[in-house]
Amino acid sequence: MKFRLRQMEVFRAVMLTGSINGAAKLLFTSQPAVSRIVSHTEQTLGLQLFNRVKGKLVPTPEGEALFREVDDFYQHALRVDDFARGLTQGPTGTLNIAGSPCLSHSLLAGAITRFVQRYPNIRINYHTTLLNGMAQEVLSNKVDLAVSVLPLEHPNLTVQPFTEGRMVCIVPRGHELTQQPSVSIAALAAYPLIAHHPSIPFGQLVSAAFRKAGVTLASRIDIHQTDVACSLVRAGAGVAMVDQFTVAGVAWDDLQVLPLADEIRLTPSIVRSVFDLHRNHADKFIDILMAAA
Repeated sequence: MKFRLRQMEVFRAVMLTGSINGAAKLLFTSQPAVSRIVSHTEQTLGLQLFNRVKGKLVPTPEGEALFREVDDFYQHALRVDDFARGLTQGPTGTLNIAGSPCLSHSLLAGAITRFVQRYPNIRINYHTTLLNGMAQEVLSNKVDLAVSVLPLEHPNLTVQPFTEGRMVCIVPRGHELTQQPSVSIAALAAYPLIAHHPSIPFGQLVSAAFRKAGVTLASRIDIHQTDVACSLVRAGAGVAMVDQFTVAGVAWDDLQVLPLADEIRLTPSIVRSVFDLHRNHADKFIDILMAAA
């Protein structure tokens, strides 16, 4: 190799500064050392790279052409250096996550916080989505994984339950139902009820529980997201049956949470595509989420 890396570095410095003295200052070395390397470079390459004009170095056409190649090489070397330093700082990239709205207030908020603290160079792109659209988001690769409050059924999805939860009853503080240690579905049905719409999985779960208890479900207001039910109860519109995760994530002093005598279980699950090659940061997030749960 006739043109060594140190020679390239010195040649570039002379081109940038226009003098031996300037190059020496740029490289924190002596003028004689720079001068020797320039002369040696011209000898080994068999090219005159500079014309000496009134104490200045003026590049020849060959020198100009060589500089363009050297500068491109140098810029690439800087990118490699930045990349190497990035590796020492930990993984980088973006993790795309979708989650059930009711899990966002506590469970997912805590897991995402711990993830970005552990992996500060990985960006999180998070949004909520309802269960009926979650499979499509995962299978179309819009997200790397989804976290659902209920298991999804699809032949091309892997669904991994990671914790359990319950439906609970919420009432305004001081409501007469708070005198009971737990609330039965029959007792709940005696009051204006706010319930999930029967077309969505939460609504179907509640409807099934009412049928099992032999009670007719006659809701006054149908909702699609649990936090809306909480707001309506706070406003005095009625009582509601909601998931424990939403009420655990928000502190409402004017609400009281009561256990249900008729147990309705929830099984939050991690949802991924069977075609996922696990080449992203989803596994790191899943480890943190399962530890948090």
